[in-house]
Amino acid sequence: MSLAVRVIPCLDVDAGRVVKGVNFVDLRDAGDPVEMATVYDAEGADELTFLDITASSGSRATTYDVVSRTADQVFIPLTVGGGVRTPEDVDRLLRAGADKVGINTAAIARPEVIAEIAHRFGSQVLVLSVDARRAPTSGDGVQPSGFEVTTHGGRQSAGIDAVEWARRAAELGAGEILLNSMDADGTRNGFDLEMIQAVRDVVQVPLIASGGAGRLEHFAAAVDAGADAVLAASVFHFGDMTIGQVKDALRTAGHDVR
Repeated sequence: MSLAVRVIPCLDVDAGRVVKGVNFVDLRDAGDPVEMATVYDAEGADELTFLDITASSGSRATTYDVVSRTADQVFIPLTVGGGVRTPEDVDRLLRAGADKVGINTAAIARPEVIAEIAHRFGSQVLVLSVDARRAPTSGDGVQPSGFEVTTHGGRQSAGIDAVEWARRAAELGAGEILLNSMDADGTRNGFDLEMIQAVRDVVQVPLIASGGAGRLEHFAAAVDAGADAVLAASVFHFGDMTIGQVKDALRTAGHDVR
């Protein structure tokens, strides 16, 4: 019995506003996160993901405020990521109203933090966010899977294989993998299906596909490749399609949705 596919809008939040760009640059203001979250909840989103993309210490208080105001308004699971480094950060976000917490850079620097968080709060609260791109095929930086992990919004290579990293993180206790294709992010040319398939082959935990949604048929293709959930931002924020239309397209393609 496969679980119903989840459709998840992603809100990239910078200084308390939702923004969206292409490949994480040329950011445009897309609105107030609490208002947008309320609309997505009403439209039938299964979950919401908030990413604090500046994640500097200065924007922390803003993030906690946005999370608690959103949690007061919506009744679907809320995942919050950006700048999470320690179990204490996770604790604060859960207290502010997050249901799950995403970790990225800090886990690359110190993988043990995955196990520490999972041990303290349970794997179900921990989402490992993997910002991955196609790796060079020759010379420096070649990776066995053909995909590498990046940091700093996709600008720097972490020098590790993305597929192997997802496998290891799941073993350490990550409850879900949010796999974001940095090559496809914001391009609307479709998800990186090969990358989804490669990670699906090595992890048992739920896999969320992110980066590249542009047309309705892209979502079913990601699920066919192995995704348990599909995440998108700009196509929802700028009104190109609704959550309901994505669910209808998934149903038409033969997938269970909520």
